[in-house]
Amino acid sequence: MALIVHERGLEKFRPLEKVLVHDDFDLGFNGWLDLTPNFVREGFQSQPSQLDLGSWGPSMISAAPMRFAAGHGSMEGNYSLKLATRPKAGPYEQPPVNGSMSTVIKRLSRLDDDHRYLQLEAWYSYTPEQDRWGTGEEDIRAFGMWFDVQDETCRWQPGVRYVNSVNGTKVKRWQYFHTSEDITREQWTGSPEGWESPGIDAIWCGERYPDGSADGFQWIPDGDQKLVYNESPDKLNWLYMRMLVDLETREYVEFQSMGRTFDLRGLPTTPSLPYDGITGLINPVFFIETDTDRRVFLYLDSVVYSTGREPNA
Repeated sequence: MALIVHERGLEKFRPLEKVLVHDDFDLGFNGWLDLTPNFVREGFQSQPSQLDLGSWGPSMISAAPMRFAAGHGSMEGNYSLKLATRPKAGPYEQPPVNGSMSTVIKRLSRLDDDHRYLQLEAWYSYTPEQDRWGTGEEDIRAFGMWFDVQDETCRWQPGVRYVNSVNGTKVKRWQYFHTSEDITREQWTGSPEGWESPGIDAIWCGERYPDGSADGFQWIPDGDQKLVYNESPDKLNWLYMRMLVDLETREYVEFQSMGRTFDLRGLPTTPSLPYDGITGLINPVFFIETDTDRRVFLYLDSVVYSTGREPNA
């Protein structure tokens, strides 16, 4: 009989065989940082892009200060990792305006080549800034998480996105990252010289459509779900999400949100040609996007990234 002993805090997760990351942000950033451009052009200019990737809203360690409460704290402890957009947004159908998103990334690499499964879990909360009356729930456009993976032959980014609101209308439905094969690089980036391959960086590439769909995403079957938001922007409820991916087949396995598990077996990701210099890369990423000219926040209490030879520990 195997005896599995977890460190304090892991009991609220479902990790696979090997836990590579267990970050509780009471202890600091733990290597998570803002997603920034590659400043490799002459004069330290970044690669050209349809967006100013350096304008993303910043991440910070936060006690979640609120308008009518001194500080909300985190799910367990005082601090969480807070992703904060800037108060800028355009219509959903247009590319995200500068500052309308906030992203954090942890830069890692693959460890065990015989570990077939990859899993990302988090306890999180989301809310807008309490700078005006009302609940503000409809001001949060979308949030989610993904892995940036490159193996010997492909770069691919499995992930999930919760479409909370589109142009002020609540949608509340989950999507998974997948791009159709007939999308060209010009359609994806807005330019034939764009450096992002179709399927890469879906949160700001590709066309978006009025119902919340987009070139870079597909709706999760039966993926409607009303998440806990609460009745005021200064009341945080902590929610759980978990995504399991098969590294061998480059397919999704399952996604869990709160107590509900979606069977994603057989759903494909979008393999793209490999990029130079990043073979063996596995980076977990989180993001949030605002739907109006109002800052919105994603709070990460804690994150676990694990791998295993089997889809269960």
